[in-house]
Amino acid sequence: MSVSLSALVTAADSLLEPHNFNDYCPNGLQVAGRSEVRTIVSGVTASQALIEAAVDVGADAIVVHHGYFWRGEDPCVVGMKRQRLGLLLKHDISLIAYHLPLDAHPELGNNVQLAKQLGITVQGGLEPNNPRSVGNVGILAAPQPARVFADHIAKVLGRCPLLELGHDRPIQRIAWCTGAAQSYIEKAAALGVDAFLSGEVSEPTILAARELGLHYIAAGHHATERYGVQALAAALATQFDLSHQFIDIDNPA
Repeated sequence: MSVSLSALVTAADSLLEPHNFNDYCPNGLQVAGRSEVRTIVSGVTASQALIEAAVDVGADAIVVHHGYFWRGEDPCVVGMKRQRLGLLLKHDISLIAYHLPLDAHPELGNNVQLAKQLGITVQGGLEPNNPRSVGNVGILAAPQPARVFADHIAKVLGRCPLLELGHDRPIQRIAWCTGAAQSYIEKAAALGVDAFLSGEVSEPTILAARELGLHYIAAGHHATERYGVQALAAALATQFDLSHQFIDIDNPA
């Protein structure tokens, strides 16, 4: 089966409601390719390696979390940007990207999908009074020592997380936000959780965890954000009876 590119993007926009977010980049269709879509590839970031892989499998459209045209970047189409855009245009492949709307979605989002992978029951948003909160708070089925939970994360995500012990209690209630959300650690501490998990870590994050008395886990930006885009693309593929393949271009960061 096939669907028009415009209908595919309209469906994705309807699901994620990007108009409700003040984001750092445009959400939705970033590069228009052929008008009919039969095969979609999903991936975390629209790198040249992902585009080349999409070309190899005959994709009509690529759906990603990290696309192009970020606020403050050089707008000139030169160097790496020219290479990537040139490859998309040469092969008539569309690029569809959703950033914060994909982080925050209550069913398809990165944070909810990561919770499913790790066995966390979602209880609410990291910002309780914000209906579009990016990040969540939840609970484990039973208390776990921090090192045991870190080992579980390593098995599920396929990479060893950084763990900073902030106290001697086990983890049961936890807050998390995928990607570069380490600065949310104080918001997490204000909720009285046992631990906070993000993708990236910065030097001040470790000091904050120690001073706030909070277990802190950095599980990787890429590793924590592999699941939302898969869920989104799978939902679109099911809705329109399309072929879908997730391609993981490994990134240790």
